[in-house]
Amino acid sequence: MTAQRVAFITGAGRGIGAAIAIKLASQRMSIVVADINEENATETVRSIKNSGGDAITVRCDVTSLDNVIEAVEKVKSHYGKIDVLVNNAGWEKVEPFLKSEPETWEKVIAINLMGTIHTCKVILPIMIENGYGKVINIASDAGRVGSTGEAVYSAAKGGVIAFSKTLAREMARYKINVNCVAPGPTDTPLFAEMVNEGLKEALEKAIPFRRLAQPEDIAGAVAYLASEDANYVTGQTLSVSGGLTMI
Repeated sequence: MTAQRVAFITGAGRGIGAAIAIKLASQRMSIVVADINEENATETVRSIKNSGGDAITVRCDVTSLDNVIEAVEKVKSHYGKIDVLVNNAGWEKVEPFLKSEPETWEKVIAINLMGTIHTCKVILPIMIENGYGKVINIASDAGRVGSTGEAVYSAAKGGVIAFSKTLAREMARYKINVNCVAPGPTDTPLFAEMVNEGLKEALEKAIPFRRLAQPEDIAGAVAYLASEDANYVTGQTLSVSGGLTMI
């Protein structure tokens, strides 16, 4: 069993997840880059190792409880434990609700909400057994205030926030912290795939800091909640939105 803290990060192959993985590696954590895209995951691990960090990849489809169980068993065999869980894997499609279709709803809920439920179901018992754990779920301000064109995504992320608050209450007896980070619009590959230049410029004008978040901005908030500095913080949702929402 490694003496370093071990962080299991879903969707860590690119974007916010990759930035979180690299940031936590810089805090001397061993990193599990869990992603359905093994090529992207390998690239994140390469970046961490090139900087002197320790990381491995595991293929993980968070929509499948069986696949999550398999991935976690591989991590247990390698590291012997998981200390930090970051549920970052996510997906969305921007469109008016009445033009959206059931297959889109199912995919959004399966990845964003059920994925978080699956990993918590499998990993929390490991944390309880080891007497230590920090869970950081990546939500969204869409789950707090709504977002036009993201009705089901907002519902899923709102579910993540409510789920996290309940888990925080249930896990407090084990001294396990459960919190959310809620990013605002963030300059990621997924964002670029979904949003045209006109909407991007409109968002930049609406954000008090006049720019989109960078993945590293989100990673810094996660690193705080994963650190010993946040030992007395649980059940909270930290918005990282450049002031776009102030709630």
